Amino acid sequence: MIWFVIKRLLQSVVVMAVVALIAFSMFRYLGDPVNQMVGVETSIEQREALRERLGLNEPVAVQFWLFLQRAAQFEFGISYQHRKAVSSLIAERLPATLELSAVSALMALLIGIPMGVYTALRRDGFLARIFMTLSLIGVSLPVFLIGILLILFFGVMLQWLPTFGRGATVDIGGWSTGFLTADGLRALILPAITLAIFQMTLIVRLIRAEMLEVLRTDYIKFCKARGLKTRAIHFRHALKNTLVPVITIVGLQLGSVIAFAIITESVFQWPGMGLLFIQAVTEVDIPVMAAYLMLIAFVFVVINLVVDLLYYAVDPRLRVQAGAKG
Repeated sequence: MIWFVIKRLLQSVVVMAVVALIAFSMFRYLGDPVNQMVGVETSIEQREALRERLGLNEPVAVQFWLFLQRAAQFEFGISYQHRKAVSSLIAERLPATLELSAVSALMALLIGIPMGVYTALRRDGFLARIFMTLSLIGVSLPVFLIGILLILFFGVMLQWLPTFGRGATVDIGGWSTGFLTADGLRALILPAITLAIFQMTLIVRLIRAEMLEVLRTDYIKFCKARGLKTRAIHFRHALKNTLVPVITIVGLQLGSVIAFAIITESVFQWPGMGLLFIQAVTEVDIPVMAAYLMLIAFVFVVINLVVDLLYYAVDPRLRVQAGAKG
């Protein structure tokens, strides 16, 4: 187990080093940082002094090493556009993205898993057919179109819910949350549903396919022959063995919820990291782009590590293989 974790950690370090190299290349080859930070009235001497202060006259290897040191402390300098430390900008926007992602992921899991199990156990039922039709529609429609339709129906026609912004928030120890205000909760509903629909429909179809496959295996037939109760067969044996591939997909999808909330945040003008990244790309704000890239890579690395450990815990065959190798 320890060797398994160490191996995964080493792989994670390699991945982060590669991502850091890509982020560093953005600083080197996407425009001149000095030109982004100063105006046309700045003299050549002042530009040269700034270049020296930023370490841009150092050899590339030295610059990359300094970049790694700063990245390890999540220091990416000053935003060209906002004139603030990038770490402060990320800290301001991070709560909005994490709250939106957490609610949508929870929504997708709590609705998607029961629907997937139901459509597998009652696959010829009327309700199961409706669920599958809805899941097909959810998978097929682009996220931005779902968001626009929700805005049109619930925001414009019915005027039940706000169509943009985060609503009122409360600051608790530096963390601004919308969970504690009615306005914040109302503003959260539409973007959370928009972000959750694709994940939820994917989970429904994945759970259904895996569970149908497991229900046809010999050990399920053996369980029935032993006279076990149907509920025990379905939920103790079939569902548990369905979870191994599901954990991988769901884990990666949860990471993508955070990484690709960009579209949802843009449609609803949700003040999170995705919207910040879109603005950074528009304004060629390299420090913000690099910080976002590193942060998202770190999220994926952590999620992959957790997924691997869950694999190890859920699937006894991996423990046996590890024991045999050890």
